[in-house]
Formats: sequence, structure tokens, C-alpha cells
Amino acid sequence: MRIAPADLADPQVRELIAFHQRAMLAGSPPGHSFALDLSGLQREDVTVWAAHVGERVAAIGALKRLGEGRAEVKSMRTHPDFLRRGIAAALLETIIAAARGEGLKVLSLETGSGPAFEAALALYRRRGFVNGEAFADYTLSDFNQCLHLALD
Repeated sequence: MRIAPADLADPQVRELIAFHQRAMLAGSPPGHSFALDLSGLQREDVTVWAAHVGERVAAIGALKRLGEGRAEVKSMRTHPDFLRRGIAAALLETIIAAARGEGLKVLSLETGSGPAFEAALALYRRRGFVNGEAFADYTLSDFNQCLHLALD
């Protein structure tokens, strides 16, 4: 496996981004999916990584800088062919290391609740993320939750 900054022009990367958006829309109540589209991932304050297994894109993940020492994990998605191989954990470690390397103090994320989100929540919690208050423009609801990891 190789993790590197993603080429957002790569058809495999674009396909996985589109798959992620479709899955988030299908698994979230109306108005509760905040997955970034391609244009959102192309912003200057966002860095996207891709995990490659051989010639295939196995997973993507992004870091969105929020200012004031904070950043957000965005667009974490493993291709269904590569689930349960530790790829998401390695990608999350890459994102955490990049945030620490930039001197950020807190890494946060917003995600949903329910069976479709349990594997991701388990990954985040194993890594030390804890539930907490809403951040940025999010509001907590019966569906969504915010998790945070102190980086210092």
C-alpha cells in the first residue's frame, strides 16, 4: 500500500469521491450529509490523500483546515473491495501526522449515527477521538455527532 497526495484528476479518485457522496446522501436524512464534492476537495485549505494498492485507488481521506489551530477530517472512504485491511487506519494516521506537522491543536470530524457508521466510529474512537460539541457550521442532531482529537 502507498499513501500519497491524491491526483484529483485521476478517474479512480473521482469515482471514489462520487461513490462517497452517493453513499452519504443515501445513508443520511435530508440536509444531514456534508460530504465535500470534487470542487470542495479542490479548495486551497483542503489536502486529499489516496491510498493505492497496486494500481488501484483503495481509499481517500482529506484534511480541511478551519483556522485557529483546528482542522477537520473529511471524505474518509475505503473502496468496498478493500474493506477491513487496515487501509483506513493508515490513511487516518497520515492525516493526523500531517495535522501535527502543521502544528494544529485539534482535529475534529462530523459523522452520522447508525449501523452504516459503526465501523468508522470504531476506527475513530480506537484512535482516541471522543464525542464532543459541534464545531464550524455543524449542529448536533439525533443523527449526527462530532468527534475531536487533541493533538498536543
